Amino acid sequence: MSDLKEELYKQCLDYVKKRMDAAEQGIKEAQQASKDDTKSSAGDKYETGRAMMQQETDRNMAQLNEANKLKVALNSISTAGSPAIADAGSVVITNNGSFYLAISAGSITVDGEIYFAVSPASPIGLKLKGQKVGGEFSLNGKVYKVERII
Repeated sequence: MSDLKEELYKQCLDYVKKRMDAAEQGIKEAQQASKDDTKSSAGDKYETGRAMMQQETDRNMAQLNEANKLKVALNSISTAGSPAIADAGSVVITNNGSFYLAISAGSITVDGEIYFAVSPASPIGLKLKGQKVGGEFSLNGKVYKVERII
């Protein structure tokens, strides 16, 4: 079963890496566009273009920062063991879906099964954290029953 957790962890790490790569690429492109934008006789147009490139750089820097936070959160998660109580790094199987308490990375498919990677700080993560097998909680009008914790 730890293979499942390792695969989920790996896919979350890939998700973070893709986000970081995309943000870094965006920063490079905005900086390059800013350098390539030559000063023309229309000075205002040049300044507007530079301001837009700076905004793009700032936006990508913020995305890179968020991706770094996700990576830090992932680094604190263990893939070993099978806890009795759901916590960060746990896979929680409920009657309404399977969840990996790690980072918010959307749905992940492993061996044909779909798992939702959720942050322990998300609304569903807060409900899952601390649950035991047999525990129940409701969220958005749905009742979830914990069937298994890996």
